[in-house]
Amino acid sequence: MTTRHRAAVLGSPIAHSLSPVLHRAAYAELGLTQWTYDRFEVDEAALPAFVEGLDDSWAGLSLTMPLKRAVIPLLDGVSATAESVEAVNTVVFTEDGRRIGDNTDIPGIAAALRERGVEKTDSAAVLGAGATASSALAALARICTGEVTAYVRSAERAAEMRQWGERLGVSVRTADWSRAAEALTAPLVIATTPAGATDELAAAVPEHPGTLFDVLYEPWPTPLAAAWRLRGGAILGGLDLLVHQAVLQVEQMTGRAPAPLAAMRAAGEAALAARGH
Repeated sequence: MTTRHRAAVLGSPIAHSLSPVLHRAAYAELGLTQWTYDRFEVDEAALPAFVEGLDDSWAGLSLTMPLKRAVIPLLDGVSATAESVEAVNTVVFTEDGRRIGDNTDIPGIAAALRERGVEKTDSAAVLGAGATASSALAALARICTGEVTAYVRSAERAAEMRQWGERLGVSVRTADWSRAAEALTAPLVIATTPAGATDELAAAVPEHPGTLFDVLYEPWPTPLAAAWRLRGGAILGGLDLLVHQAVLQVEQMTGRAPAPLAAMRAAGEAALAARGH
C-alpha cells in the first residue's frame, strides 16, 4: 500500500501563499522526511478534475479562495464546523479513500486569541462581511457572551451577517461602514477587510484600545495595526491566524500532534521578512 505523504495548497491566485513554508517547517521539525507540500494554481473550473486525479499518495489539501465552497460537492463528508459556515479549507484523505472536509480557520481564530489571553469577551466588533467574517462570527460564538456589531458597506451584506449570526447562535447587530470608527472602542475588534480598507480608521484608534485581530499578513503591519500598537493595544495579525489554522491542518493530515507551532511561526516570520515585510 502506498504511504500517504503528499499535501498541497490550492487556490487562485496562489503564488504568495505562505502555507508551503509553514507545512514544510512542520515536517522538518517532526522528522517527516518523506513528506512533501506544494502549491497549485487551481480555480473553481479546474478543481473537480484536479481532485479526481489524485492518487493514494495524497494525505490532504489546504484550500484558499475561491475554492472553500466549491470543494464541498466533491467531498464524502464535512465536519460540523465547516458546515456551519459552508466553507472548507482542509481536506483529509482517509485510509479507506474518503475525502473529509473541515474548517480550521474557526478554531484557528479562537486558538490565536487564546494564546494572547483572550478566552472570553462580553462584546466584539467585526469589520467587513466576507467569508472570513463568517468564520470570525463562528469563532466569536465560542468566546463572546454578548453582542457582536458588524460594520458593513451595504444593506445586503448587513442582512447576510445577521443571518450568519442567527445560524451560528451569535447576537449580531449591523452598522454602516461610515460609522466604522465606532468599532474601535470594542474590547475585541476583528478586521476581515482587504488591504487598504481600514487605513482611514488608523487616526480614530482610542487612547486605551483593547485587542485588534487584523487578518491581513501582507502588508504588515497595516496602518490600523501600527496605530493600535502605538496606543498600547494588543495586536494579532494574519500570520497568527495562518499559523494556528495550519497547525490543525498538519495534525489532521499527518496524524502527529502537537504540531510544532513555534517552528512554524518562525518560518513564516522569516519568509515575510525575506519579502521585505
